[in-house]
Amino acid sequence: MANHSEQNDPIDTTDTTDSTGAADPTNTTGAADAAGSITPVNPGNPIDPTGPIGHIDDETLVTLRTPAELADALPYLLGFRPEESVVLIALHGDRGRFGGRVRLGIPGRAEDWPPIAEQLAQCLVGGCERRGARPDGVVAFLCAEPVGAESGQQVMERLRPLAQVIRTACGSLDVPVFEVVCISAGSFWSYCCPNEQCCPPQGVPLPRPGTSVLAAATAYAGAQVGVTPREMRARLTPWVSAAATEQEAALDAAGMALVHRILEEDGHAEVAADTLDLARRIMARMTDAPPISDRPEADLQDDDLLAHDEAAALILGLQDRTTRDQAAEWMEGDCAPPALRLWRALARRCVGAYGEHAAAPLSLAGWVAWSLGDTTEGQEALDMALCADPSYTFAQLLRHACTGDLDPEPIRRCLRRERTDRDATAVQPELPLPDEPLDPAAEPVGAAPRRRRPSRPKGGAGSRATERPSTGPQNRRRTIRRTARNDT
Repeated sequence: MANHSEQNDPIDTTDTTDSTGAADPTNTTGAADAAGSITPVNPGNPIDPTGPIGHIDDETLVTLRTPAELADALPYLLGFRPEESVVLIALHGDRGRFGGRVRLGIPGRAEDWPPIAEQLAQCLVGGCERRGARPDGVVAFLCAEPVGAESGQQVMERLRPLAQVIRTACGSLDVPVFEVVCISAGSFWSYCCPNEQCCPPQGVPLPRPGTSVLAAATAYAGAQVGVTPREMRARLTPWVSAAATEQEAALDAAGMALVHRILEEDGHAEVAADTLDLARRIMARMTDAPPISDRPEADLQDDDLLAHDEAAALILGLQDRTTRDQAAEWMEGDCAPPALRLWRALARRCVGAYGEHAAAPLSLAGWVAWSLGDTTEGQEALDMALCADPSYTFAQLLRHACTGDLDPEPIRRCLRRERTDRDATAVQPELPLPDEPLDPAAEPVGAAPRRRRPSRPKGGAGSRATERPSTGPQNRRRTIRRTARNDT
């Protein structure tokens, strides 16, 4: 079979549609199955397989005929506006129905482009094959903004080798690339169309957002284009304002109090209960607050609803594995949205030397976002959690499942079962065991002897040590990490 991806044939932009759909390879009936995951070459640029476009009815047919319509459709196909990304979307059937898709941040070094292109192509094709539908073609997008005095046209020329290696990589798998579109500085270029009348060298301005047929269909279905990855990261990034100093001081003070509480008898259980109770009260406070549609303003309101000492107590309390796992149970229903707001707010409070502590709230934010259907924010939050603590197993496992396009429902069932078992254990009274020696004559013949509960030592070497730890800043924070969190 010929390597079609190395041909320069332009996409057919003629109107070949009928009343039921289109015959060109850029017709969509809404997104099909999402692509599989891939282990990225650069961990800082994780590949992002995305899910369907909202909930557009399967009977709704939207035909995209030109590179302009493709460029305008990209945010609606992904659910957000990509930045500095290469995106591959699979096409299926004679009508070019959109299917799986993969996204990757464009590597900064050009020598990384060929292996990245090969992995992207293999990820897309392999993910579609696992779902029983090998793609019949691919549409690729290169999204990048100018750097410095660079123009959009110069960006397009700079990325032209990347477009070629993508076409070659897909062609080696016998999957032709029908179109490669570069989007930069508010304009787009086609690498495949030689017709300067429709695709001039200086580029074509993008249509005004929300004016395309797909935008109308998406809005009619009730779906919205989410924030960009950069905006998602901004909502989870620790403060750099003057308030960060006050928050770090509150974390220091809370850490000293928490260490002594945990070392007391039954202190661990009391700290866990207080942490979860405080989290519930803050979530109720956020729920009662007036809704704000503007995301930055909404985040500022959540910050105002959370005092420094409250944030410190929650951040340190969530370092405990069992406490964090119970908090992860707020992943559905009415409690999920305020929980996500709280975890975002706590991630913003992990300032200064407490940056590693952000792994817990970031993991919880990623889990809740994914459980609510926002795979993109889930992956961004989990990536940031692993940047804060690369060895954080909770985030590693969740990110593997999230990027692997797995269903979060099995995890939800596991957390529901844990909650049910814990509630059932809490209502069962513990039967007291007798302290007096039992009369052997009163025991039935053949009965197993009863065991006495061992008495707990009240002092000496067997009692819990209560020596005060070193009060140096580094030793104190390490003690907090060591005592307030089970290794995860």
